[in-house]
Amino acid sequence: MVLEDLTIYRRRYIPKEVVDLKDDERVSLDENYLITKWKPLRPRSDFAAGVSVYCLKDGWKISNIMDKDGKTIHWYCDICEFEIDDENNTFTSNDLLLDVIVYPDGRELILDADEAAEALEKGMITKEQMIKALRSFNSLLEVLRHGEFENLVKRLNL
Repeated sequence: MVLEDLTIYRRRYIPKEVVDLKDDERVSLDENYLITKWKPLRPRSDFAAGVSVYCLKDGWKISNIMDKDGKTIHWYCDICEFEIDDENNTFTSNDLLLDVIVYPDGRELILDADEAAEALEKGMITKEQMIKALRSFNSLLEVLRHGEFENLVKRLNL
């Protein structure tokens, strides 16, 4: 992958969609991380912008969700798998449905386990994808449980 002219897609299984994130600013790319800055696809009243770090080896996308003044509202952590097509210089982030919100005061909220179960049950995702998702989810929870999340977001400039 080359940062210049990289096409980034987001694939969701629920709701089923693939979105070209053409308006996201590509900030940096290395073998471990892809970093983007973005505004919501549609105007929102609950947040104004974000910075996302795609943790390529961990299967996480960690997004700093910010208000209009650039202050962190929370971090939204998506469990994902990544498809890299070097020939076409495309990157696709497949949302594997398990999510964690981390608030600045340290509170955590786990989301969408029911959607992950539904997607597996209905054949929207494979058993292998669910295994990958659960392993990535567990490793993120370990980071949270050991108090390492704050250091992670500092290191990633979130």
